[in-house]
Amino acid sequence: MRTQRIPAAIAVIAAITLTATACGGGSSTTGASNSSPKTLTYWASNQGTSLDNDKQVLEPELRKFEQQTGIKVNLEVIPWSDLLNRILAATASGQGPDVLNIGNTWSASLQATGALLPFDSATFDKIGGKDRFLASAVASAGAAGKDPAAVPLYSMAYGLYYNKKLFQAAGIATPPATWDDLVADGKKLTTGSQYGLAIEGGNVSENVHNVFTLGLQHGTGFYDASGKPQFDSPQAVAAVKQYVDFIAADKIAAPGNAEYAANQSVTDFATGKAAMLMWQTAAPALKSHGMNPDDYGVVPLPAPAGATGTQATTSMVAGINLAVFKNTKNLNGALDFVKFMTGDDEQKTLNSTYGSLPPVKSVESDPAFATPDLKALASVLQNSASPLPQVASESQFETLIGTAVKNLLAAAAAGQPVTDDSVKAELTKAQQQMPAS
Repeated sequence: MRTQRIPAAIAVIAAITLTATACGGGSSTTGASNSSPKTLTYWASNQGTSLDNDKQVLEPELRKFEQQTGIKVNLEVIPWSDLLNRILAATASGQGPDVLNIGNTWSASLQATGALLPFDSATFDKIGGKDRFLASAVASAGAAGKDPAAVPLYSMAYGLYYNKKLFQAAGIATPPATWDDLVADGKKLTTGSQYGLAIEGGNVSENVHNVFTLGLQHGTGFYDASGKPQFDSPQAVAAVKQYVDFIAADKIAAPGNAEYAANQSVTDFATGKAAMLMWQTAAPALKSHGMNPDDYGVVPLPAPAGATGTQATTSMVAGINLAVFKNTKNLNGALDFVKFMTGDDEQKTLNSTYGSLPPVKSVESDPAFATPDLKALASVLQNSASPLPQVASESQFETLIGTAVKNLLAAAAAGQPVTDDSVKAELTKAQQQMPAS
């Protein structure tokens, strides 16, 4: 199961805010110089079905880079349960990789540490130019009005995956268009050991991504217009309770889902233990479990009828960015590596392997990304996705709210009542743990 180290993360964040000079990364490079680097250290996020799967995908590509440049890349694939804590520790200590993957929602928070190399126009020119990337993807690479702290690598959006055979067996002709429909369908599909919906309740990131989308639908982005946290507003309480009620009141997700933190919800969907799944680009994982693409469909998550603007949001803007530590000893080599990873050939290879969407304009129209599921997710990304708050405290927001939801789901799974008051109390506690601005 996923191991959370929330107090450590918060402590590191506090240290960062107090230590402006403790920023950056850089790996040991025996005999290397900035102008002629021989090695790079790369921290990759877990995009595939396992850490070993990622190594199988990435290592051949890294050998291509070495053949082209003479630079050896030392790869470490880090699980999402550890990645943010590892990055924060590296920014505080100054000891980290040269290049790393970051969740795009962390961009503004990590940008605020001063540890990451800003991608100004001259730096973008070294990797092929800013105009190569989709504007929406670049907008999720740092705070507005500042040079991005990273460049887009993989783009994603959430969709509702549904099992066509299970829907047909339950007499349901179409996937749900509203949340009321989803709950009603979920109850019809919950029978015996089969549940209507699978969620990843022990996964802090999945929790916060889903309740953020629900929050926008209820009229809150969890921050006010001035950037001040509003974690326990009535709208936030309603959004979080709606999500927790999938286990608590609606009982369309299994109580055991409250502990899921290692993609078990995807496994349950693939093996017919759950009929619906809210996920980002699940096709490769489903294929690895032997699920045929014809057996499932993908549609946008429900939104309130007649909703417009941010209240019509059906996904957060999801994706992975590629960043460079500012104090890398191999700056030229690091930028060469970023250029390689965001080049057309690698963008097609990696995004098609991982089932994600390429953020590079020249690649997005490639036939490899014209499958029904990816076309549905691309439409969501373009038409009904909103970025998480681009504020310096965003990573704390993710940690604290995601953990609050995890605690509430655990209470629901244990049979404890989940009420507006209990939800508000958990969210108020989360807000009280936010560091002072």
